[in-house]
This record gives sequence, C-alpha cells and structure tokens, in this order.
Amino acid sequence: MPSREVFLTPGEVYHVFNRGITNQLTFLDTRDYDHLLETCVYYQKLASPVRFSYFIRLSKSLKQEILQRRDKGVSGIEIIAFCLMPNHFHLLVKQLTDQGITDFLRKVTNSYTRYFNTHRRRNGPLFQGRFKAVKIDNGQQLLHVSRYIHLNPYSAGIVNKFSDLENYPYSSFKQFTHEYYNQTCNPKIILELFSDRQAYRQFVLNNADYQRELHHIKHLLIDT
Repeated sequence: MPSREVFLTPGEVYHVFNRGITNQLTFLDTRDYDHLLETCVYYQKLASPVRFSYFIRLSKSLKQEILQRRDKGVSGIEIIAFCLMPNHFHLLVKQLTDQGITDFLRKVTNSYTRYFNTHRRRNGPLFQGRFKAVKIDNGQQLLHVSRYIHLNPYSAGIVNKFSDLENYPYSSFKQFTHEYYNQTCNPKIILELFSDRQAYRQFVLNNADYQRELHHIKHLLIDT
C-alpha cells in the first residue's frame, strides 16, 4: 500500500475524498446514504463503547445510555462540510488528535462496507484503498473548497438548478443555510467569515461560472 503524501496534523483542516473501488456505486438507495451519515456522526468520538453495527440494533434506552457515555469522550475529528455522491464522498474535516482522521475513516469505511456487503450479498472491499487528503492552508481556500464540495451534485448533473442544491439531502449545504436544520457537522469556521447564513448561500448559488473556473484552485481539489 503506498504511503500517504500528506502528513495529517492536529489542528489542521483537510479536504478528504474516497470513491468506490473500480468506480462502482457505493450508495444505491436512501438507506445507504443515511447509514453512512449516521456512521460518521457516531464515530467522531475517539472511543465508542460498542461498534455502530451493534449500536443500531439496541433498544432506545440502551442507545441513549451509550450515547451519554460516548459523548463524554474526546473527539478525534470535527466534520465541517460534506457531500455524498453515488460513487464517492467528500468531507471537509478538522483533525483534533493524532491519527484522528485516519482512525475515523477506518472505522467509518470498514463499518459501512460490512453493512453494504451484508445487504447486497457481496464480499470484498468497497472503497479504493487509502483515502486522499488535501490540506487547507488559509481562509480563502476553505471557502472555495467548501463551495466546490457543495456544488458536486450540480457538477455531476444530479441536480440541474443551483436553487435545487439546497434540497440535496446528502450534502451539508442546508445545514449551512438553516440554523435549526438537523446538524451533522459544524459549519461555524466557515460561516463566521460571512455576515449571515444567507450570505454564504449566495456565495454558493450566485457562482454559476464556478465550475468553469476550477483551474484557479485545482491544486487544492481532489480529482473526481
């Protein structure tokens, strides 16, 4: 297995990406997308009392007890933004501890692969080996990469209007634009660079030419 080109440092933010092996689909229905998001939320803590595959089979009371125990622990990462696509995923992640991102993605992808293989009656790996990561060096890069991530459904033709991006259910875009929307990430580091949530919304939606201008930040983005 080749060595990683980027050394992941606590306190830094990274654009993280992985796709299905041989570009195969990794999400086939709503249940798949939801399962990966739930897995990501569960494994942000360094130590989880039980594996997620076991956790989801427990009673509501036992789940609450385990979550209370888990939430007292240390977080290895913080998800800032995300987008799940049919055959790949993008995460904008801050690493909080040594090996935080690596440990988090190992748990998430292993857990999701077991789930996917069980439900699809398949064997073997689902994702392409090691994930890719690009370090974010400043605020401007952070803004542009977050916009790139949120525009992925438009780039792929999954949605045909920029106005539809906000309703794409497997992206954090709506969590950026609606304060009380169910939170699975923490967009504060980006939103604090704008006057309000609607200003960020316009930053994304008003840039119809953005995809044609990606060469300006090509060295920051992961080839999809």
